Amino acid sequence: MALLASACTTLKPVDIAPEYASAPVESAFWDTIEAHAPPDWHVLLNDGPTALDWRLRAIDSAIESLDFQTFLWHFDTVGAMVLDHVAQAADRGVKVRILIDDTFLVHEDSVLLALARHPNIEYRVFNPFKRRSGGLATRQLLNLAEFHRLDHRMHNKAMVIDNRVAIVGGRNIADEYFGLDEQANFRDLELLLGGSMVQQVSAAFDVYWNDRWTFPIETLSHVEPSYVGLEEARKVAAGESGLHHEQAAAALQALWLDTVAKSDTGDTTLYFDQPPEDNPKNRDEAPVQVAHELIELFDNAESEIVIVSAYLVPTPHLEGAVARALDRGVRVRILTNSIRSNNHLAAHSAYRRHIDTLLGYGVELHEVRIDAKDRDRYMITPVDRKMLALHAKALVIDDDKVFVGSANLDPRSLRINTEMGLLVRSERFNRSVREALEGDFSAANAWRLELQEDGSVQWVADDQRLASQPAASFMQSIEDWFFSHLPIEGEM
Repeated sequence: MALLASACTTLKPVDIAPEYASAPVESAFWDTIEAHAPPDWHVLLNDGPTALDWRLRAIDSAIESLDFQTFLWHFDTVGAMVLDHVAQAADRGVKVRILIDDTFLVHEDSVLLALARHPNIEYRVFNPFKRRSGGLATRQLLNLAEFHRLDHRMHNKAMVIDNRVAIVGGRNIADEYFGLDEQANFRDLELLLGGSMVQQVSAAFDVYWNDRWTFPIETLSHVEPSYVGLEEARKVAAGESGLHHEQAAAALQALWLDTVAKSDTGDTTLYFDQPPEDNPKNRDEAPVQVAHELIELFDNAESEIVIVSAYLVPTPHLEGAVARALDRGVRVRILTNSIRSNNHLAAHSAYRRHIDTLLGYGVELHEVRIDAKDRDRYMITPVDRKMLALHAKALVIDDDKVFVGSANLDPRSLRINTEMGLLVRSERFNRSVREALEGDFSAANAWRLELQEDGSVQWVADDQRLASQPAASFMQSIEDWFFSHLPIEGEM
């Protein structure tokens, strides 16, 4: 009864004086890099270890400011490395603003409070749980009355350094997103970018930072800060020290100059959902700006649409856009997770209800194999016992457009959560992304789904042909069938 009574109280939004990012930092370090860079440049961070290296290098390059927005941050090896580099940046005088969604901040408040006590660090939480004790299940029960508000999450991922460079894409901060997990890792994508677009990413960060449903961590939690816990969270195991090597300022600048010289250019547009003005539970204020832009991309495609989406549950609008594209003669290829590689079985169960429709339209449908033969591209060795899954979210449109961001093609990304991403118009970049993705579609790394004359579907790889889904077990198939009959697709 006490739990139910406490769950009836609701959280009220906060009104805090707005804060905004500073102008791009003027320094010899960044000025030298900019002098050798095009007005707008970007680099595809295609594999996890490289992406981790550049994230840490970017943090180490910060002189005055670091703005960091993410959905999930675990204090494992990757999380500890990022946390330690962020803390070191704050120690040398960099003003750090951290904005994170509250979904997975369980049992971490004491560490976060200690981090926020640093004079150069501010830590805010988007759309938080009011009752914060217990694990995930207990916290959901304690906040039961606020389900519709808490169902809306901030899924954006961005990091801005000195308002001069940024990283935008799909990776959260945890081992499995950077190829370091000992069992299973994600294939993911991000863009490292510089130029005028960075200031737009920074302005989008400010929109969320100043939202009324973004709370300073110290206003939410009343546990004591744990400085011991913070020090433990920053520690990286000695055996992991070889993952990243620190560089002196001159060597660091040389790496930036070399990367800029090899970067791609093109006209870049930022897509991002606006956070709700009133209460996140109000679905009439659904964050659909990114969804509308993506549908427009589909409707303007002339020759080909390549879709890479970790979670694929087409909404009626999206399914209609795919059908219209195919009717125009546009080729549509899709890569998503298979039943075994999908880490959310219920999401896969919702997707499987669309397989026959998509294949019937003429879509070329592929699913990631957990035992992809080239999975060593995305994780550190040895990989013999490691599994691969897909977390990337990307579109390749015709021969001149590429979208990389945080949005899956499912109802949760398109109608419930907020998302962001970058559209690049560049034939050269389009070619390079196609080359990076082509191996993912190959029969060595993905199942190709084939619709048979009798209406059945077969899963085909270079060494196998299956008449049913490549499930891990009969029980997984039963669970998948069960979830597919529940009315939960709109929440996936």
